[in-house]
Formats: sequence, structure tokens, C-alpha cells
Amino acid sequence: MNIARRLPLLAVLLLALLMAGCSTTGNRGGGYYEDDGPGSNPPSNAQLDAIPNAVPRIEPLASGANKPYVVFGKRYVPDTSEKPFRQEGRASWYGRKFNGVRTSSGERYNMYAMTAAHPTLPIPSYARVTSEVNGKTIIVRVNDRGPFHSNRIMDLSYTAAYKLGLIGPGSGRVIVERILPSEIRTMVASGNLAPEDSQLTADEATHPVTPPTQSQAPAPLPMPLPAAPPPVAQAAAQDAEPQAGGAYYLQVGAFSQASNATTLANRINTQLRGMGKHATALQIARLYRVRIGPYDTREAAANDIPAVNAKTGIHPSLIKP
Repeated sequence: MNIARRLPLLAVLLLALLMAGCSTTGNRGGGYYEDDGPGSNPPSNAQLDAIPNAVPRIEPLASGANKPYVVFGKRYVPDTSEKPFRQEGRASWYGRKFNGVRTSSGERYNMYAMTAAHPTLPIPSYARVTSEVNGKTIIVRVNDRGPFHSNRIMDLSYTAAYKLGLIGPGSGRVIVERILPSEIRTMVASGNLAPEDSQLTADEATHPVTPPTQSQAPAPLPMPLPAAPPPVAQAAAQDAEPQAGGAYYLQVGAFSQASNATTLANRINTQLRGMGKHATALQIARLYRVRIGPYDTREAAANDIPAVNAKTGIHPSLIKP
């Protein structure tokens, strides 16, 4: 059997590393693969702390990524049911060696997003991961396969591992619990999650920090602009515009904390100088959204998507409030 034809590029790279007998760093039982790691210029702790949890959403399953597959003679069967899932074991993380490489979902791995790899959880799906050492809990979006080690149950992104205190040790005991679609629906019904946020694709909430290149230090998150009104005031002003003209917007982020939305809006506005459009942080329901616009027509908004993506590294969602 040709494994390379059955697995996406990231899994093939992992297999190649394992076959080459790569070792883990230090003598701690495994953190990341040899020649992998956080990079020479990782974001500051303040930048990493500002990255919010993944926002659970109901998403269609990725085609091809949820079929049974075989690695090293072991058959894995992804569980696409809506049965409760809870697993205890050791989690590790993967970093710069795979940053930008396509994951099993077809998306490119972003080591600064709140994502994870798991052998059998649906792709995409969401999970709570709790450290058994310090009790910290995070929410990640599962968009990749692995790890293929008998002593590890999940590979976390750099940011997710940082938030659980796993960067130094390299790995640690965790509890993984899937957030089922039924729970997401309950969150919507109770007002803890806006209906539109439960249905969007997951791009806009997973890139609050742009991954640095190997030769370039990460740019610090900009401070709020002195003249910027507070997020709630921006929301009131922005909400009035769609009523007048049926405007369209490009949404680039959704956060539970107003400060995170303001920070992203300021960074986006710096990156979009000269385009004639501005990002605004506004509160809708219980989340703070970052939107670019308004645009008079859907076509005008859609035409700006490639430029916004190129300048910010975020693929926006086109919406009409």
C-alpha cells in the first residue's frame, strides 16, 4: 500500500521523520521532533496570551479526512458520530517545521492558532483540553491527524501548548473532551454563542497573530489607537450603517474579549492602509467581531477578499448583517 497516497502532506512528513529515527528534544519523553521547535523569534508571552480560544462552530466534515486509514500497520477509524468522547493521556506539540504545511483538513498549519491534531476525532471538530498538572483548560479546533505514537493522544499547536504550560516540558498529561454539535446548539440557544458564529468557517478566529518568518522577528501587537472609540460605541455606530444601505462586510475575527478585537482591528488597519477601507471592532450578542467595510455591493466586498488575505494573512468571511 502506498501510504503517501492515503495521507496528506503533513502526515507523510511525520512518517518520514519517524522512519528516519528522529529523536525528541532533551530527555523528557518527547516535546517536538528533532529540528522542530518554536522558531528563533517566537511571539512574546503577551502576544500569545492575547490569542483567544477557538470558537466552536458547526462545520461540514472535510471530504477524505474522515475515512479509515493505516499508519505503521495500525488501522485508525475516525469517529464521525455525535457520541460523547473523553480521553486521558499525554499531549505533545509541533511547531516551525510544519508551519505553513497543509494539514489533513487541507488548510495550512498555523502554529500560532488554537488547533490540534488527533488520530480519530472528526475533522474539523472542537475539543476542550485540560492539563492534569495545572488544571488549565483551552478550546482547540481539530484539523489534522496524528500523533502516531502509542504514548501520545494529541499534538497541540505551539500556542495551545503554551497556554497549557507544555512548551518547556514538551509534553504532559491532559484530558481531551470533544465539544459535540448538540452542545454548540445549546450554546447558541442560551446566548453564549451568536447563531452566525456557529455556522461560519473557522478562519477568522484562528489568526490573531501572524506567524513570523525564520529571519524576521514577530511584529508586536499594536497598542489601541488613541482616537479609537471603545468597542461598544463602535458597535452602535456600525450597526446603524447596514440599516441605511444594506451594506456588506468582510469579517476577520470574533472574540469573547473586547481588547482582543480592538487589538486585531488596529493591526488590520495598519496593514490595510491605502485600501480605503477600515476594520472596526463591534459587539454583537456576546462576542466582539472585527469587520472591514461597509461595501455597497456583494461584488465589491468579494473583490477585496484576495487583497485582505494577502495583506493580513486572514481569509475573511463575506457577511451582510
